[in-house]
Amino acid sequence: MTLSRSRKKQVGVLAAAALAATSVGAVTMTSAGAEEAPADEPGGIDIAQKVDNPYEGAQVYVNPIWSANAAAEPGGEAIANEPTGVWLDQTSAIWGNDSPTTGSMGLAEHLDEAVAQGADLIQIVIYNLPGRDCAALASNGQLGPDEIDAYKTEYIDEIVAIQGDPAYADLKIVNVIEIDSLPNLVTNVSPRETATPECDEMLANGNYADGISYAAAELGALPNTYNYIDAAHHGWIGWADDNAEYDNFRASAAMFGSLLGQNGLTADHVAGFITNTANYSVLEEPYWAVDEEVGGQPLNLNPDLPWVDWNDFNNEKDFSEAFRDELVSNGFASDIGMLIDTSRNGWGGDYRPTGPSSSDDPVTFVDESRIDQRIQKGNWCNQAGAGLGERPQASPEAWIDAYVWIKPPGESDGSSELIDNDEGKGFDEMCDPSYGGNPRNGNNPSGARDNMPISGHWSSEQFQELLQNAYPPL
Repeated sequence: MTLSRSRKKQVGVLAAAALAATSVGAVTMTSAGAEEAPADEPGGIDIAQKVDNPYEGAQVYVNPIWSANAAAEPGGEAIANEPTGVWLDQTSAIWGNDSPTTGSMGLAEHLDEAVAQGADLIQIVIYNLPGRDCAALASNGQLGPDEIDAYKTEYIDEIVAIQGDPAYADLKIVNVIEIDSLPNLVTNVSPRETATPECDEMLANGNYADGISYAAAELGALPNTYNYIDAAHHGWIGWADDNAEYDNFRASAAMFGSLLGQNGLTADHVAGFITNTANYSVLEEPYWAVDEEVGGQPLNLNPDLPWVDWNDFNNEKDFSEAFRDELVSNGFASDIGMLIDTSRNGWGGDYRPTGPSSSDDPVTFVDESRIDQRIQKGNWCNQAGAGLGERPQASPEAWIDAYVWIKPPGESDGSSELIDNDEGKGFDEMCDPSYGGNPRNGNNPSGARDNMPISGHWSSEQFQELLQNAYPPL
């Protein structure tokens, strides 16, 4: 999901025997990314005061459903014990809805399994806003734009009650809160070319801000929870400009800051923010700098360079550090940490460059030098050629609490064609490989894979490609 200065926006249920066969166990997250043997007993975590970085030294929960899917694939055992996010993408997922993505395990069952694994940290995705994903169709949800009361009482309150059970007091619960939400109210509302009626409605009714502030305040009041609010990625809100028409970076940080005070939300309720959730933006571009001069002009000031398009960043590391500072200036605590989802941003394989281009032409130079192989940064659905990124690890940089795999590799972003379903998920043309694009991706081809299921469902073909193109290699 993206918008540029030129107004471009990127916008099976397993048997018990199969689960047991995967030998799932909590993985200790170290700053070096090393994995230790699964623990036999829960750790004695002191929850009297929340820690600065919950991931440091944590034994992180491995979802047995995703793990079994991964282990069943050729070569998948190499990553089947990695921790991934547990997505509560509809109210029924709290209780276990027998879907291909959650199986029959509800939230309490996942928490129980975490305790059984000896984990002391579990990652839960809070993802059910009214009018969810107003600029996309593949990830629309069950609640209508005005169903804020149902979101609060039937979804958030129920999650709070379960997470607050004393049985889970020794678990640090990381809540990743509402991906692909608030930045839409900056980039995809009128009078911008990329506006959608749905995003205009959500800005007008205030239910995104109401829902997120309520979720973060209620969940953050628990003694063992750590909230990380989704903050898009550099290809979506990487443009800072004195002209408000083009400024996405500062405007988005201000939008997040406006949450403080709503529904009793304070800075103490927010441990940090997460970028690149379920996206493909690279951590670093080692072979070129966004302000590097090629052909006599800095790349980010070149009007004929669509890949950069005046963006202030070309990678998630630089963006996350700068955006963290901007968030602090908008009222968040000075010790907030950032998470970066690296589940599918490795971009390895035969096409990965090994050095900078020697071309003097800016377009050729960037295309031959860049790690990210997408056609355009606004392309977000099932990107062909993607690979696994850095494995989950704690404290890779001073401002980054962890690299995480919140999007479970192998689970689709959306169907390649319309598929009827009872999950409230529509068909988005950005998931169609033959689609020629729209203003939100600069009217470029979608770059999506073919023959993909609806969002959250398993794709063996995509999983195999992610393994093949992993970087660092497996």
